[in-house]
Amino acid sequence: MESLPLEIIGNILSRLAAARDVVVASATCRKWLAARRKHLCSLSFSVGDWSGYRDHGSNQAGIWITQTIFQTAKLQSLSLQLEDVEEEFSASAVVAWLLYTRETLHSLHYNVRTIEDVNILEICGRQKLENLVLSHSCILGVEPNYYRFDSLKTLSLSNVSISALDLSLLVSTCPKIEKLDLINPVLAVSDAQVTVEVSSVTLRHFYIEATSLDKFVLEADIIESLHLKSCSLELFELIGKGTLKHFEIDDVSALHLDIGDTVDNLEVVDVRDFTITSPKFFQMISKSAKLRRLRLWDVMYDDEDEIVDIETIALCFPQLSHLSLSCDLREGVLQYGLHGSFKFENVVVLELGWTFLNDLFSDWVELMLKCCPNLKKLIINGVVSDLKTQEECQLLASFTSAIVCVMREYVNIEVVFQYK
Repeated sequence: MESLPLEIIGNILSRLAAARDVVVASATCRKWLAARRKHLCSLSFSVGDWSGYRDHGSNQAGIWITQTIFQTAKLQSLSLQLEDVEEEFSASAVVAWLLYTRETLHSLHYNVRTIEDVNILEICGRQKLENLVLSHSCILGVEPNYYRFDSLKTLSLSNVSISALDLSLLVSTCPKIEKLDLINPVLAVSDAQVTVEVSSVTLRHFYIEATSLDKFVLEADIIESLHLKSCSLELFELIGKGTLKHFEIDDVSALHLDIGDTVDNLEVVDVRDFTITSPKFFQMISKSAKLRRLRLWDVMYDDEDEIVDIETIALCFPQLSHLSLSCDLREGVLQYGLHGSFKFENVVVLELGWTFLNDLFSDWVELMLKCCPNLKKLIINGVVSDLKTQEECQLLASFTSAIVCVMREYVNIEVVFQYK
């Protein structure tokens, strides 16, 4: 260990998860202490890492953090996960941490409760920052000509209070942004409707979670990944140039969902717990002839004409390799029909599940196996915790017996059961 260069020791210390471990490790000898001071690149502070936080309050914790940060020379990554500290930190102390590190900082994860607001944009703008994660903060007024993030590639806002206009302006100050995450944004509004418009020519990945909006318009020419989770939207519109490859919807209710002409290059469509009140959703994604992975799980169609069958899926997506479907019993007929002469020639992984188990499910599984001649893996996914009556338990027993018989016929297929 004595022969290790200071740069290597600094690299080792930078890989430790917690600042506490960095301090303890560097206290072993003077060489390690010198490596920490001259070559440490990453520090992460968390409430749970310092037992003295709750005993001595935020003032003592602030002193510890200040001493540790000020004993570094070129910190590139700083994580401050201090939201759970019972007392608020002094804003002047937090500003001192950021001013000391901002010229070399490439990544900042900020989640700190302060007595006064700290203007992160003003402190870190026009610097080398490439990754910015803000949580439980407030952004008031964005000046595009002053707050510039010329190097920023990733921006994540979690529980951040910001107006729709400031959000749009903030994205415009990031000319190289590639990834934008919005998690439970607290959008300040001046009228009854909440409308958000975001535009970027460099954005590739967009994720939004836990929000309720009237209208969200995303204009992104080269977007590749779009993920909506736990949202209630009246209108979501994507304006792009056909570069979208990954489209995921999880626990979303939408009146109108429009991704326009961006579906030609879609490779993955993952839809779970989606209430579709907007017509023609399936027709919209049916143009994705390059699709390789498709999941339609607990999808509710309000439009009866929108309900699709297995044969339609097979015809629309000839290159599918992974297919996941959950079935619901509608008026005595399975949601995805049991008839048709079609093949999924390229499907190697098939996942099937039920919302409410019924006696048609085992027949449907057997039919699907016949439609997938090159299948390698079958995943059965179902909810058994809701089975309470003797009749329901008998249904599960009958299904188990039926699937065992099927497994004997398809011995080359791996079968996995995932019950909840």
